[in-house]
Amino acid sequence: VLQAIGEENNFAETAFVVRDATGECDWELRWFTPTTEIRLCGHATLASGHVLLERDGGERVTFRTRRAGNLEVRRAGAGYELALPAIPTEPGAFPEAIALLGANPQETWLSEDRYGIYLFASEDAVRALRPDLRGLGALGDHQFICTAPGRDTDIVSRVFVPGGGVDEDSVTGSAHAALTHFWAARLGRDSFTAHQASKRGGDLTCRLAREQGGDRAWLGGPCVTVVEGSFYLPG
Repeated sequence: VLQAIGEENNFAETAFVVRDATGECDWELRWFTPTTEIRLCGHATLASGHVLLERDGGERVTFRTRRAGNLEVRRAGAGYELALPAIPTEPGAFPEAIALLGANPQETWLSEDRYGIYLFASEDAVRALRPDLRGLGALGDHQFICTAPGRDTDIVSRVFVPGGGVDEDSVTGSAHAALTHFWAARLGRDSFTAHQASKRGGDLTCRLAREQGGDRAWLGGPCVTVVEGSFYLPG
């Protein structure tokens, strides 16, 4: 049923929340693209936190997930902050992907969980990318994160996930969990600003929190409700 709703919505991702029966967190959270259930979605988590905090009040809400651990959304000024496990990457090689991106990155960094960061020299180079999406999708459920230093923000990115049913994502929290870890070392500071240069576009604040249990990426930004509705299920 959840997958069918995700397909009917035809959004990049649809989030579903239900009270956490284990009591470990406030809610259980799952995400679906039009074609598959995914392991992590940051912006849909932020939106879920916004809806629940606006409805129920309070300053924070926690989510138990099936493959991404426990997540937290909390109020921060006029917006919200989301904590995700930071995703480390290491220098690597993925020549099949590079051949399909439409331009050669300066560096390639890969994670153990199919996140790939492709570093370009400039924001213009990232904006000009016209990748072979069909070819990238055939490589599997990889997240192709193309990034460079930004003009009006510290960094800029575009994110392609055609193997997961999303040709180009609008604003990608999970990608910034990797970018926060990557750029904190490059910039020499743990906090910076980011812009995702999709057609819709979006700005974020990124902060790396170095914690004993593992580094976390705190991603912040505004969130507003634009539509409400109901699904009526047969039977």
